[in-house]
Formats: sequence, structure tokens, C-alpha cells
Amino acid sequence: MGEETFDIIIPPGTPRTIIVDIVKNFDVEIVHRTERMYFANMDGDLRDVLAFRGKKDVIEKVQDRMLQKLKEYIEEK
Repeated sequence: MGEETFDIIIPPGTPRTIIVDIVKNFDVEIVHRTERMYFANMDGDLRDVLAFRGKKDVIEKVQDRMLQKLKEYIEEK
């Protein structure tokens, strides 16, 4: 049995440049998931979303990188 993998949801609207940056720099794959959404005008609606999947230590680094890149992107606008 292989090492357990973990997912981190890619927030809808994340720029492609951020997604590409993470795929190029980390050992992750992009997977499709169906999740219930509880923000904006969604009250538990099921939505197909993308997620990064990888080992726990990698996903923790991906989370930090994604949040950093999203913050930079928002501050530029």
C-alpha cells in the first residue's frame, strides 16, 4: 500500500498562472472533486472543483505557496 495522499481544493477563480506555478514546482497532480460550497450565493450547492493531490508534507507547502501567490495577485489588482 502506498503513502497516503491529501487534497487541497483550488479556490474557484484561481489564476491559471498560479496553478501552473504549483504544478511545475511541486510533486502534485490535479484532480477533479465534487464538493458542497457554502459561500457567496451557494448554500450547499454541489460543484465540480479542482484540487491538488500529493503527500501531506508537499500539500502543506502547496497551501503556503498558493496563499502567498493569491495574496500577491490580489495586491496587484
